[in-house]
Amino acid sequence: MGSYRRAYEQSLTDPEAFWSAAAGLIDWRTSPSTVLDSSDAPFHAWYPDGVLNTCENALDRHVAAGNGDRTALVYDSPVTSTKRTYTYADLLGEVATFAGALSSLGVTKGDRVVVYLPMVPEALVTMLACARLGAVHSVVFGGFAPHELAARIDDAKPKVVVTASCGVEVSRVVEYKPLIDRALQLAAHQPERVVVLQRPQATAMLEEPRDVDWRALVVGAEPAECVPVAATDPLYVLYTSGTTAKPKGVVRDNGGHAVALAWSMANIYDVGPGDVWWSASDVGWVVGHSYIVYAPLLVGATTVLYEGKPVGTPDAGAFWRVVEEYAVKALFTAPTAIRAVKKEDPDAGQLAAYDISSLQTLFLAGERLDPDTWEWATERLRVPVVDHWWQTETGWPIAANLRGLEPMPIKPGSPTVPVPGWDVRVLDETGAEVPAGTEGAICIKLPLPPGALRTLWGDDDRFLASYLRAFDGYYLTGDGGYIDEDGYLYVMGRTDDVINVAGHRLSTGSMEAVVAGHPDVAECCVIGVHDDLKGQVPRGLVVLKAGSEIGPDELRAELVARVRDQIGAVASFKEVDVVAALPKTRSGKILRRSLRAIADGREEPVPSTIEDPSVLETLTPTLRGR
Repeated sequence: MGSYRRAYEQSLTDPEAFWSAAAGLIDWRTSPSTVLDSSDAPFHAWYPDGVLNTCENALDRHVAAGNGDRTALVYDSPVTSTKRTYTYADLLGEVATFAGALSSLGVTKGDRVVVYLPMVPEALVTMLACARLGAVHSVVFGGFAPHELAARIDDAKPKVVVTASCGVEVSRVVEYKPLIDRALQLAAHQPERVVVLQRPQATAMLEEPRDVDWRALVVGAEPAECVPVAATDPLYVLYTSGTTAKPKGVVRDNGGHAVALAWSMANIYDVGPGDVWWSASDVGWVVGHSYIVYAPLLVGATTVLYEGKPVGTPDAGAFWRVVEEYAVKALFTAPTAIRAVKKEDPDAGQLAAYDISSLQTLFLAGERLDPDTWEWATERLRVPVVDHWWQTETGWPIAANLRGLEPMPIKPGSPTVPVPGWDVRVLDETGAEVPAGTEGAICIKLPLPPGALRTLWGDDDRFLASYLRAFDGYYLTGDGGYIDEDGYLYVMGRTDDVINVAGHRLSTGSMEAVVAGHPDVAECCVIGVHDDLKGQVPRGLVVLKAGSEIGPDELRAELVARVRDQIGAVASFKEVDVVAALPKTRSGKILRRSLRAIADGREEPVPSTIEDPSVLETLTPTLRGR
């Protein structure tokens, strides 16, 4: 029996022994005597009597061990022509000082802090400073519109918001402060303070006394010590799109999160102390939380923070330049990024200009990895290209090729096998397991391992309804797929209305709500359709109100503007068709699955419950002629 099989079987048959051993990867103020508490199932608790501080594990313990001179963070910003390196001692000093500054504003254990920052070192500093104080951070992606930001502020109810004067894109500067001000006009909850990091590309107007300049705040601030917290106390809330307009606040605890991420870095990614690790994502997404900020620092590695794009900063060789310059051992990004490079430089001519011999593995996740992209990257880079699969809710990989435990043969189209701790099953509509090779709902038998979400912020009932009630004793991933005869998992796509646009999970339900608010729209639906570059993009189908005289081009422009304003440009909502009718069941449910199949060129049986089959037939040329 191989090391993977032994680890996987122990994690399922004796999870307490498995995760007790893994807890040794973390320094505890009070070591847990209980590993798993299932007394309040399905709200399982890992290390319930353990006490620790996540920031202490990410920074202080490395400095205390004599590794303060090791590089912790490399900041590389081609959009601002800035490069900066921080040792562990440097980063600890910055974090402790900003934690003291937050403390001076009244932030204490359990308070929430909303973080609306671009990809700058201060984003990591803020997150770690919150963890140091036992405060709960909630990072919102800088591209989100005021409406979405306001919804998160109202849900999290932060004492403080931390933002910047602007974000910097390839060809433009995005001023953040007007977005914050508009969000606070929309929000019912008002934070006590807004801390603003002024960047040279734009200066924000501050509204005193609410608004505080970052640099003025830290002058004279007393460095704060680490506050001990229970392993089950929340570390952060991260909002993910739901099937309604209201975002879902995923709650991540301190103890299980730290253990799971430390275990994953060694066993999945084969990265440890002193290795250079680059996760080319954004701190606003779960990948940024787990694998830009916490996991690499927990294990004493060097993390690369990149404020740039795979192409255009300045060209399709941008990634390879970073790999060479910092001797990156492993790179983690989304398939979209590699597709963008491939589109710009199909023959990989830019790659030839760089020495990427340090690179041992390319990890891809966040959306489906198509075989063409896998093949192109494998041939050009000549290293293993590893697909793996996980979610905002899970916090770390569910299925992967475990490069540090037991590398396995790669099958294009599969993220390989379930990771130890994740009891993955494929179920039919009755909740029965299906045979190998048969598609069904991908579910995870409870309890979820450490590091997974504990609940949704302030809404236990919605947590149960969203994830645990479909099949008793199982977590519903919302993805469909199958397991083959070798135990390899294949994830075929979402089974709900959350789509994956360039690695960003977005709710088509939220977009529908925006589209339906237009005065000329009688009814509508938004579906996710395949896109060669972004994986999926939203496409709107709209039925106009009787008597409407608006032209299709004018309507399209107005709807695109509405979605951009209320959801954000990240939605990539550009395709809208005016149709005579939408296909529905006799009970009035729109047949979104059938529409998606037609748009993607797949054959799918027409449901027997359809009210008028001719509607689907009429829409087929429109959907396939995009």
